[in-house]
This record gives sequence, C-alpha cells and structure tokens, in this order.
Amino acid sequence: MTQYSPQAATTLTAATEWPLWSTTARIVVTDAVALTRARQIADRILADVEMAASRFRADSEVRRIQDRAGEGVEVSDMLAALVHQALLAARVTDGDVDPTLGGVLDGLGYDRDVRMLPRAQHGDEASFSISVAVPREPGWSRVRLDGRVLTVPAPLRLDLGATAKAVAADLCATAIASELQCGVLVSLGGDIATAGRALGDGWQVTVQDLADDPVSRITVSDGFAVATSSTQKRRWVHDGRQVHHILDPRLGLPVPPVWRSVTVAAPDCFHANTLSTAAIVKGRRAIDWLNRRGMPARLVDTHGDVVHLNGWPDDETAPHRHADRWAS
Repeated sequence: MTQYSPQAATTLTAATEWPLWSTTARIVVTDAVALTRARQIADRILADVEMAASRFRADSEVRRIQDRAGEGVEVSDMLAALVHQALLAARVTDGDVDPTLGGVLDGLGYDRDVRMLPRAQHGDEASFSISVAVPREPGWSRVRLDGRVLTVPAPLRLDLGATAKAVAADLCATAIASELQCGVLVSLGGDIATAGRALGDGWQVTVQDLADDPVSRITVSDGFAVATSSTQKRRWVHDGRQVHHILDPRLGLPVPPVWRSVTVAAPDCFHANTLSTAAIVKGRRAIDWLNRRGMPARLVDTHGDVVHLNGWPDDETAPHRHADRWAS
C-alpha cells in the first residue's frame, strides 16, 4: 500500500480519512479551511463512481446492464468514462488488465465485499500454481463503447475494479484542486493522486504493503501519482483453496505471484495503477515491460527482495536483487 506520511505534514495542512470500498480513503489539503468542502467534493464523486461501477450493488449500472447483454445501452457519463479508461488499460497492457472478468470473479466466490468472504486459515492450500487450465478468449476487445452507448456481449460481465479506484482518485484530486484552489493528495487504498501545489518539496509518501514488508519513503512531485497493486490483501478461500483477485485474463485464474506487490509512479493514478496491475500479471516479463515504459517502479518478490526500476530511490531496509535476475 502507498500512504501519505502524516509526520511530514505541516500545521498548515489538514487531513481526514474514512473507510471506503474495503480499504481506507484519505484526503490531505494544503489549506485547512478547505478540508470540509474537499471531503464533500470527494464524497460526491465517489458516490457517482460506486453507483456506476460497483459489482456488489444490485442497483448499480454495471449490474443493471447485465440483463441487456448484447444490446447497445445508453449509460451515464461516469460509467462511459470508466469503461473508456478500462478499455484503454486493456489496450496498453496487451490485454493483461481486462475489464470483462466479472463473471470469472463471481465464479471464484468474489461476488460481494471481500471482507464478507471466508478468510484463509492455517493449512488452507494456495491455488496460485496452475496444473491444468483451459485458455479463455479475452473479452475486452468485444466490448463496444460508442459515445455513451455501451454494448457488452454475453456471457461477459464487467468488473472495473482494476481501474475505477485509480480513476476515482484522479477525478477527486483534480476537482478539489480546481474548485478550492489548494494543493491536495487523495489516497484510495494503494492509489494516490495529487493536484495543485504541495507545501515544501512535495508530498511525502510511505510505500509498504504489509507491516513486515520492506519500507520505501518517497517524495511525490506536484501533480504526480503513485499506485500499488498487491496479491497479499484481497485473498479469500474458494473450494478450500486460497485465491486472490488479480487474474490472468487468458486463463481466468489468479496469477501465480512472482511479485507480492508492485508500485509505480506516473503522471496520473490511472496510468500508475494500470502499469502496476499489469506487472503483477506479467510476472517475470514485467521487468523488461516496465523498463520500456520508463516510469519509476518498485517490485517486491515473494521472498521480500526488492527491484527498483527507472530511478526509484533506494529503500530504507530491504535486500535488493539486480533486475537482470528477473529478466525474461
């Protein structure tokens, strides 16, 4: 997870946080007077995103369009924007971030908030290694979005979770900075977006997925974003085996974790999260792929070893492995 470091705040900043979407939302503003209004702006945007994209609400748009599979359905501006970004993520990752895995996740038991799912107990077997798998046809290229008219052919079901949270962070940060004329950091779980002018040299951010994981403390420049994707947190038990939520779209199964977490810095949270999620899916191929994109990245493997790419600063405490060790 990436999170703002409160010890670096000055008396001029103000912050608030609250539970959201089985994680924690946090807003930091450079003008304490603006905090209440900033929260109101974020609440409005986040409510619109949830109503458009939640698989777990029977009244959401993505749930309602399931009954009209194969039809062109006019959707809200918000859902159209979220689907547009999700399809863009699929294109730039060669289909590794696929927004049509909703039915597959339902089949793995992830059909409600992850906090309601059976948790792993000692002795539960992990099902990340794949012995027999039947390739599936990637679905994202069959989805059509023409303006606000969306067509999702049967039997595909949308799951926008891989990108919607990051897009929401970007939308909140941009709107708050624009409407309130202040610097702002918005953190939605592991997805951090900033906008406006930070105080001092930038936003001080701590990158650490779980409490025992290696720690990295970085400075995020004005207007930049950081996102972490992880196979460690959203885990549950399905048919007696541990599974997690990041799937290989070609097999419809959780990816075998080469990386326990990947963090990427980029000009916006959508791109940072798209790259970090794709890196989890690509496994050993992620090093070369991320290097070609030039964004600073930090990858932590299943042993806790850390790989830094494209200028990511050294961790405070972590064994390091040269990137060549993981190159495909």
